[in-house]
Amino acid sequence: MALDVHTRDLRYFLAVAEELHFTRAAERLHVSQPALSRQVRALEQRLGTELFRRDRHRVTLTAAGHTLLPHAREVLDGWTRGADALAAAKAEQRSTLTVGMSTSPARGGLLPAVRSRLGATHPQVTTRLRQVSWDDPTAGLADGSTDVAFVWLPLPDPHRYDWTVVAEEPRRIALPAAHPLAARPAVDFADLLDEPFLALPPDAGPLRDHWLALDARAGRPPRIGAEVAGVEETYEALIAGLGVCLVADGNAPLIAHAGVTTRPVTGIGPSHYALAWRREDARHPLVRAYAEACRATVGG
Repeated sequence: MALDVHTRDLRYFLAVAEELHFTRAAERLHVSQPALSRQVRALEQRLGTELFRRDRHRVTLTAAGHTLLPHAREVLDGWTRGADALAAAKAEQRSTLTVGMSTSPARGGLLPAVRSRLGATHPQVTTRLRQVSWDDPTAGLADGSTDVAFVWLPLPDPHRYDWTVVAEEPRRIALPAAHPLAARPAVDFADLLDEPFLALPPDAGPLRDHWLALDARAGRPPRIGAEVAGVEETYEALIAGLGVCLVADGNAPLIAHAGVTTRPVTGIGPSHYALAWRREDARHPLVRAYAEACRATVGG
């Protein structure tokens, strides 16, 4: 019969056991004293034993009451912890996850595919996209304004972040359509060493160096024609003839409009596009779920 006991019965029993006074226990529970007395009597009947001795002067626990007391506390404490954990899980399910990016990861419908996979396991999660200027290569991770971000590697302070690579893409050279090298089907990077280059802002750190291909220049410093912090700035600088720039293969369509073309480049390595997050957030359920959805999308 003890299996029919509800947590409410245990709360009533515990209040009386701790107060040893039905009126004070009723006030603590915000119920009437007669109602509390009836509930305790009903509990004793279900258990088949008295839990309290009552007289006009005092209330005391019986031996059975003393036996039940620590177990009642344990059950109620466990239930409270369970209810708190459930509330936290529900709050996480209803949370908003901010996804940063500096260029849209349109590759193969990646974003809608990840959102679909995440929605299947976390239907109440809202993802909010945040476009971040190129002068922040972490796309909002560094200042905490995003929870996860699609970024280009390498990241500054890489020890602060974890990531999963989304795409490996060759780098292409973007240049004005009238540029002499635009007539070639492919361009060797050695032929670009004397060209003025468009560069990311200095705050981009190692990512600026990557798009200037410093590792392929044999120590020769690049000529900087202009600094750019967005797609439109880059296009306008190319049209104006301020320089050429390296772009990832997947981003070439963003640049190659009227007056600008791109060509494959030999002599340099590829670029790597990744979903990244702060290492301290690696155990956050929604960060982990988004990363898993991204891996499944790319792998599948």
